[in-house]
Amino acid sequence: MKIQLVKIAHARSGDKGDDANIGLLALKPQDYPVLVREVTAERVKKHFAGICRGEVERYELPNLLALNFVLHHALDGGGLVSLRMDNQGKTYGAALLRMEIDVP
Repeated sequence: MKIQLVKIAHARSGDKGDDANIGLLALKPQDYPVLVREVTAERVKKHFAGICRGEVERYELPNLLALNFVLHHALDGGGLVSLRMDNQGKTYGAALLRMEIDVP
């Protein structure tokens, strides 16, 4: 069955220059393996197509039941130079939570 990530995870996001940083945290320990399996760097890159112009890196933090994503070149130059409404990537976490994944 397909569900949105918001059903099993929480997210926070922000900026580091022209890169966006998204932390994705499982709400329950049993959901962390689902996040690891379903939320790949490639899927996040596709989810942010047209926004993220660079690579996406994923870091696993199993002790926190979390994944961290760095979206390179995703903020149109960053907070000081970008004219985007969200030039610091604060809404990127909420946008990621709309991604649909397969769950058993």
